[in-house]
Amino acid sequence: MRIPDFKLERYFAKWEFSAPYLLCSSDIQGWRMSELLALADADARERWENLSLGYTETNGLPVLREEIARLYRGAAPEHVLTFGGAQEALFVLMNVLLGPGDHAVVTWPGYQSLHEVARATGADVSLLRLHEEDGWRLDLEALKRELRPDTKLIVVNFPHNPTGAMPDPETWKGLFALAEERGAYVLSDEVYRMLELDPRDTLPAAVELSARGVSLGVMSKTFGLAGLRVGWLALRDTSLLARCAAYKDYTTICNAAPSEILSLIALRARERVLARSRDILTRNLALLDAFFARRADTFRWVRPRAGSVAFPQLLTGMPVAEFCQRLVETEGVLLLPGDVYDFPGNHFRLGFGRTNLPEALARLERFCGTPGR
Repeated sequence: MRIPDFKLERYFAKWEFSAPYLLCSSDIQGWRMSELLALADADARERWENLSLGYTETNGLPVLREEIARLYRGAAPEHVLTFGGAQEALFVLMNVLLGPGDHAVVTWPGYQSLHEVARATGADVSLLRLHEEDGWRLDLEALKRELRPDTKLIVVNFPHNPTGAMPDPETWKGLFALAEERGAYVLSDEVYRMLELDPRDTLPAAVELSARGVSLGVMSKTFGLAGLRVGWLALRDTSLLARCAAYKDYTTICNAAPSEILSLIALRARERVLARSRDILTRNLALLDAFFARRADTFRWVRPRAGSVAFPQLLTGMPVAEFCQRLVETEGVLLLPGDVYDFPGNHFRLGFGRTNLPEALARLERFCGTPGR
């Protein structure tokens, strides 16, 4: 396999562990081990204390798969396969499902692996552009124009990274009706699901809507546990899931035993875990609302409806990559320029899931207030 460098990850490799303020992080503030263990029920605590550090089951710890299945209406443990993060899950699925002669349609801007891994399988990929002037909405008519007889996979990401956009329920259901009509699968990257700012905006998961729907989940984003490296696929097509399990034998084979138990603890206490995530986002969004109101001459944004990221636009005329470079060198605040998505328009990704956002935002404002910028 030949695959281009992952621009976003190469950018983070340079700055992520040296910049004091990551104002572009896509995850929620990570839990401390002691705080997470304090949430454990008696069964999970016993599993943790008596854990043997050997190999684990390829499909995932059975009780963990039970908890993941509970996130989806009508799903069962046999519909769930765990991985070493969401990245591995989508890598495996695309390599199992796609190859030369196949076609995929992928929403854009988006996480590079959502389209680059598909291309690396030999499949032809069409990018379905979302437009700021339309509120970054999913346009089914535009999608129809991209579909072909050989379209095998439609890849969507909602709540959307990097814009925070959400489709309306009618459009969402229409997407799956269209996929079933055309005989295509839908890979739905749902790693921010349950972080809708208005709970009424929560959409049914892909696995709930269609036998051709594949839900991609992870402990990293909504649950604030990126260090566990536990992700999953949930789908009702058990034959496809079995093929993914067999392919996984060539990647990680199985999850880390401690990560499975810690994930189990978090999922069993998910209401408290989710409440913490939502509280961080609510407080930080209030600060961002005030900031962008004050700085309307410098920035424009479509306020996110879900998740922990947004995709504002820099209006000053300075190339956004230069702006981000000067900002991190001057104030130690890291933003992610839209160049890493190869997306035009001087946008940048801003993350608001970290607890030090107030300090980072103050430094950004000081930088913007410097004469000549």
